[in-house]
Amino acid sequence: MKRFLQSDFLYDFSRSPVTIVSFAVVVVMVLSAVLAGVIAPTDPFDPAGLDLMNGFTPPMTPNEFTGETFWLGTDDQGRDLFSAILYGLRVSLFVGASAVLLAMTLGVSLGLLAGYAGGWVDTIIMRIADIQVTFPSILIAMLIFGVTRGILPPAQRDELAIAVLIVSIGLSEWVQFARTVRGATMVEKEKEYVAAARLIGLGPGQIMRRHILPNVLGPVLVIATITLALAIIAEATLSFLGVGAPPTEPSLGTLINIGQDYLFSGEWWILLFPAATLLMLALSVNLLGDWLRDTLNPRLK
Repeated sequence: MKRFLQSDFLYDFSRSPVTIVSFAVVVVMVLSAVLAGVIAPTDPFDPAGLDLMNGFTPPMTPNEFTGETFWLGTDDQGRDLFSAILYGLRVSLFVGASAVLLAMTLGVSLGLLAGYAGGWVDTIIMRIADIQVTFPSILIAMLIFGVTRGILPPAQRDELAIAVLIVSIGLSEWVQFARTVRGATMVEKEKEYVAAARLIGLGPGQIMRRHILPNVLGPVLVIATITLALAIIAEATLSFLGVGAPPTEPSLGTLINIGQDYLFSGEWWILLFPAATLLMLALSVNLLGDWLRDTLNPRLK
């Protein structure tokens, strides 16, 4: 603990006000999402708890029919917007983090294999990566999402929508991980410690897992942080387009999709607050990723 408190990592962090604020925003949002069931005044997705008479109530303004007041107002169904954002934030963070974990696992594994094996294995993996990178990741995610939902029985589409969303985004974001790890692996495999591992009889799998992998994880953590912001935005985009989270488990993108229908009719808050939440989350995660990149790369100092 003492070593960490005296490290350059913590010193750089303490001298960056933007990073401190970004970190605080991310921590608050993550805790709010995890504790949504405790913090939220109501369960916004329980039909029994909704009152249509509360619909379109402006923020901090008593409803003219029921007299109830809501911090951020309500939507067209009388749903408390503050509670809906907390629960939607939970879905967005879960999908984003799970998709990044999938992309990182797949990309790191393929990058290690391509960089260490070389030859035709490297050629096949990298050509697949080259083909995928020519298309926008959101289009890849939409294609995978549509094909997967088409294969599933209609009765299971809503039940498995979140899982399909995670797989779609994860499979569209693995390329950057694979390329970075492949390059680092090609450098590491020529070093003396890898040759020594071969001499003592370790197999390729053990060498990659026990010796090379720990030495290529630095850039992977930076990419994972930046990709998290991209995954959250991708999820929001898919949900906004109506091909993401189901109405029974709406994310921030779903709430934004609902709000844009009422933007020009005067109910501005239904769109503004979910959009502002998504913007703050994505921006804060991006800023943290930029700081990590600069801190972990001595050449940028």
